[in-house]
Amino acid sequence: MNLPRFTLAAALALATGLSVVPVQGAHAQSAPAADELGGNAVAGVCMLSREAVFAQSKVGKAASERLGQLAEQANTQLSNQRKPLDTDIQAFQQKAASLTEDQRKQQGAALQQRMQTFQSQASEQNERIQLTRAKVMQRIGQEAQPVVAASYKKHQCGLLLNRDAVLGGNTSNDLTSDVVQGLDAKLTTISFNLEPLPAKGAANGGAK
Repeated sequence: MNLPRFTLAAALALATGLSVVPVQGAHAQSAPAADELGGNAVAGVCMLSREAVFAQSKVGKAASERLGQLAEQANTQLSNQRKPLDTDIQAFQQKAASLTEDQRKQQGAALQQRMQTFQSQASEQNERIQLTRAKVMQRIGQEAQPVVAASYKKHQCGLLLNRDAVLGGNTSNDLTSDVVQGLDAKLTTISFNLEPLPAKGAANGGAK
């Protein structure tokens, strides 16, 4: 059995592409251009950008840096595992024409199994990174909640909106900066390692 070149190369390239989405999220870089529309402040209506809180707070920055370190470590580990597999695949492709049909089938099947195992390991590492990110964001959110509540009360808010979903208007009742300062005073860093994947039974709700 001949293993197609593009299948092996593409699968290996995809398998080592571990990704880690920064804690700050996609919309944390800038607030909506609400001041371009202006208008009067609406009494009791306040806004908050959770993404900006994660991006600008000290603990959020520390978490992003740590997640990046964990992703880099995982990529390095997978890269080291991939090198001998790449070598064996290239050797097989070079000598395939000189092998008997049975030899090609046997060696090709063995390489295919190794590739599938490698892909599975890469997928699991990526899942662990994303699970870790979600739990870290949850922890930071829990720490920020009383700070948000205090700021909400101080500004006499009656309604809190997601700033990142506001298309325009007066943004003078934006609590984001206040919450970032309060969170910084409370917490500046956070320690964590990669979360283990849940057991298959637990992931399936314990169903047999």
